[in-house]
Order: sequence, then C-alpha cells, then structure tokens
Amino acid sequence: MENYDEISTEVKVPNKSPEVTPEVQKVAEATVLAEAPIQPPTEPATYAQNVPRPQSTMYCKECGSQISSKAEICPKCGARVAETPGSSSKNKTTAGLLALFLGGIGMHKFYLGKTGMGILYLVFFWTAIPAIITFIEAIQLFSMSETEFSMKYR
Repeated sequence: MENYDEISTEVKVPNKSPEVTPEVQKVAEATVLAEAPIQPPTEPATYAQNVPRPQSTMYCKECGSQISSKAEICPKCGARVAETPGSSSKNKTTAGLLALFLGGIGMHKFYLGKTGMGILYLVFFWTAIPAIITFIEAIQLFSMSETEFSMKYR
C-alpha cells in the first residue's frame, strides 16, 4: 500500500520516498489553488476615498470664522448657520400685512421674491384689479400654516 501525505482535505499526493519530486509538488499546489474558494476582499477599495474633493466654504454670520458650507452650527461660536426646514427669512405675517395694505401696488410680491408679478401689479394698479386680487391673497397668506408658507416661498 502506498503512503499518502495529506495536502488538503480533497487532494492527496502519493509519497513513496521521503523526497517529493518537483513535478508532483507543482501539480499538488496547482490542484489545491484551483480548488480553493475565492475569498472576497476584507477591506473595501479605498481609491475613491483618497481622492481629495473640493469643499465649498462660507463664513459664520456671528463670529466671521470660515466653516464648511454643509455645517449647520458654527464650531467656534456655536451659532446656528443653516436654516431649519420650518424657518425662513420671510415672515408670513409681514407678507400678509403688505398684501392687505400695499398689495395694490404689489409690495407683497416684491417681498416674497416674485419680482415679475410685482411689476405687473405696479403696471395695473390704476385699474384697482390688483387691489381686489391682493385682498384674496392676504386672506390666503393669513390662513396658511407656517410650514406651507415656508415650503411655498422659501
């Protein structure tokens, strides 16, 4: 009976003498490598992580330090930099009062950033049609919620 040395659980190489020939060793290694399962890499590829990406910066309104444009709070002074979704620089009550008192000449439209409509109201203010329309718009502005106003006029 032949004497076998176990190289792997599936491949056995005969060993008649204490010396293994190089040809047999190569065949045994090739068989073991061919039957070995392919292991996925343990770490993800880092080539994209090493590429420097330009970041836009801005300045804090409170302390003036340069911060990332994605920052919500300044790391130096702790002031809130980014606006929250519910907040806006425009005020619903101010827009409604402008529509009620100066809407005939389109002031509420200018305030809300609708310059084209504001000019149109200025052109036709002498017909009193914009005054009637702005009364309805003032009621709409006063009746909408803060989140609706923020989503529409932000």
